[in-house]
Amino acid sequence: MNHAQLTALGRALRLLGEHGEALTTDTPDAKLHEMRVDLRRALDLLEESASTTAPSTRCPEHPNGPVDEAAPDLCLLCETRRRSARRAEYGGGGPARSRPAEPVQSRYGLRDDRPQPQQRWLPEAWNGQAWQLCGTPRRDRREAELYLAAERRGPRPALAYRLVHEFTDYEVLRVWGNPVRTDIEPMP
Repeated sequence: MNHAQLTALGRALRLLGEHGEALTTDTPDAKLHEMRVDLRRALDLLEESASTTAPSTRCPEHPNGPVDEAAPDLCLLCETRRRSARRAEYGGGGPARSRPAEPVQSRYGLRDDRPQPQQRWLPEAWNGQAWQLCGTPRRDRREAELYLAAERRGPRPALAYRLVHEFTDYEVLRVWGNPVRTDIEPMP
């Protein structure tokens, strides 16, 4: 997106915001038609500005990679990496147990040459419907637990908090409180 497109799109979206703030129950039809024209103009500008295809996965590392419907982020590449990590964790090397004692030279290098995946601790809060991230993911577990302790003592604590360990996969480490599902109140 170049600067001219960015400026035009920003102007169109601000105009739509002004229309939304001025909207009342007795807005005349002429004003509604004007809003529709402005909305179409903003959509056209957005269509022109989007230069790449829509991502096929929810993975930030491989947004247009192959899709695996069973994966939480729909990314086949990351799910394959997670599955192999789970197999290795349980000592199941699969059919590759009869490997030679000496490593065979590969064009991709040895495993020790590649960087290890990073681990993070994700603080999450229960919003009444689902778990949602409630702070910045931390590299230190103690720091994440201290953050959640401060959140629980804060002015508006959630019903429940949990700490999730992310390292090629997700594992819930600890839960504070009881997450109770609440139905959304119907609008009158």
